[in-house]
Amino acid sequence: MKLSEIKERLSGLDTIGFELPNGEMVPSHYHVTEVGKINKSFIDCGGTIRNEEVVNFQLWEADDYDHRLHPEKLVHIIELSESVLGLPDAEIEVEYQGETIGKFGLDFNGTNFLLVSKQTDCLARDKCGIPVEKQKIKLSELSEEPCCASDGNCY
Repeated sequence: MKLSEIKERLSGLDTIGFELPNGEMVPSHYHVTEVGKINKSFIDCGGTIRNEEVVNFQLWEADDYDHRLHPEKLVHIIELSESVLGLPDAEIEVEYQGETIGKFGLDFNGTNFLLVSKQTDCLARDKCGIPVEKQKIKLSELSEEPCCASDGNCY
């Protein structure tokens, strides 16, 4: 989910809920302790230089059980961050404390924001000798028109 999308979704909500990949909810007394921009420059295992930029939200649970972040307050924090930090309309990455700090993608199910598990990957499979998984296609789904005429001649 991009920054513009979360602002759009927040405008129609009365409360904000974050759901973990296992279906549990982040406790409602969380704080958004950071909104920022992360730039990552790296070289992949195939020697290609890459640059990645994401908008980062950090969720933190406190002992402040009376605290509730309202949608308009989060929109204000995002807009302030856009103005001061020059945030781009980039994908959002959410940090949340589990056994260690987890990094999640963000999605929305119409009610709650979903913290989506992220996976590592090899970005240079062709240079590392890792076979690319072949796409499985049913021949019956390729075309609705037959490729052979009724007389047995194929074209």
